[in-house]
Amino acid sequence: MGESVFNRPTRLVPGAHGQKLERQTFSLSVKSGAAEGLRRNFDSDCVRVGAGPGNDMVLADPTVSSAHFEIAVVERGFLLRDLGSTNGTTLAGVRIVEAYLPSEAEITAGEVKLQFKAASETVESPLSANENCGTAVGRSPLMREIFARVERVAKTDVTVLITGETGCGKEVIAYSVFEASGRRGGPFVVVDCGAIAPTLIESELFGHEKGAFTGAVAKRVGAFERANNGTLFLDEVGELEMSLQPKLLRALERREVQRVGGTSTVTTDARIIAATNRDLRSMVARGEFREDLYYRLAVVNIAIPPLRDRREDIELLVDTFLAQFGKTRSDLPAGALQRFMDHDWPGNVRELKNAVERSVVLGELMAPSRAAAIAVGGEDLTAACNLQIPFKEQKAELIEKFERGYTKLLLEHHKGNVSAAARQAGIDRMSLHKLINKYQITNVRD
Repeated sequence: MGESVFNRPTRLVPGAHGQKLERQTFSLSVKSGAAEGLRRNFDSDCVRVGAGPGNDMVLADPTVSSAHFEIAVVERGFLLRDLGSTNGTTLAGVRIVEAYLPSEAEITAGEVKLQFKAASETVESPLSANENCGTAVGRSPLMREIFARVERVAKTDVTVLITGETGCGKEVIAYSVFEASGRRGGPFVVVDCGAIAPTLIESELFGHEKGAFTGAVAKRVGAFERANNGTLFLDEVGELEMSLQPKLLRALERREVQRVGGTSTVTTDARIIAATNRDLRSMVARGEFREDLYYRLAVVNIAIPPLRDRREDIELLVDTFLAQFGKTRSDLPAGALQRFMDHDWPGNVRELKNAVERSVVLGELMAPSRAAAIAVGGEDLTAACNLQIPFKEQKAELIEKFERGYTKLLLEHHKGNVSAAARQAGIDRMSLHKLINKYQITNVRD
């Protein structure tokens, strides 16, 4: 196997108006299977391969899963990740969960063999000169690339899809787009699609007429109408039930809505920004999310990296939160900043903000770890509760901490042996592989 074309597939280079992020391109060629001879060149930072729709490369083969594997172009290299496939992904004959690729390699998905090859061609993305974008802050190249993207997209009315883990700042970026846009004088209407009962979400989005259903004692104007001449932010859009997705698609395409129980349509001019912590492309591949709605929402996609992948932002974020609390670094307990730098932050920026606040108010160094220990130990969970954070968000954070901690501990106990770990946990191997992929756990073996 040859050496990498670059020492790193992403690197900072000087540009005419500041720094740019240079990203190496690559190709995939199908060497066997139904799609033999198919070849694709890619210049994006994450490429999905599978049998279902929504993938960047579709392999119509019965041994290939709907969402089989992905290749991410990251600072350290080309990272190959299995997506919980049924028949597995192998690299040079070895089944992997995730692994870094050399400049040339053979990848097998099910029974389909593909040739990966890094190219000498590159693409460049401009970086913002600013360390803030609205209320969002960051000095890492990854965040400054996002800030530059926000600055460009805010000048248009295109629909934006923001993706990322819970707590990484999706709503902050959405509001930054709104603030920098020509619609900033209009309303910014937020609808949390995951926090509203399925029976009420249609009324929340489109409104209803008086008497449309039991309890509809008066006419209600929906979010689309309330956001007229402004921006409608659809948070957790991946939680929408399939039955409602065609109605949302129709509203997006026609720029008009029909209230529940109504007979006429109402025209609305609202810019749409959607966000989700779910993997919509995999959901499309599995038939759990409409493909046409996904592409209508993802006209521009902004993927926010987790905080563990941009640790150079932590100090700036800590200083920002301290300033919001009227404090400085001198108010932190001894060793707090280093502890913040060393932590993985499964709850991302939201978890960091809460930890900073606890540190200056209570003098606690790392309350998040204590919360995880309480959950595993079966003690009273009320000590880990924060009434300033919505129920759904705290529940998701606690589940994430438990899943991550349990999976790591389980695999460490079995020295990375997935089969033995799955037997002890009482779950099937594929379910364990999904947790391994979700939390990017390495050093595992079948």
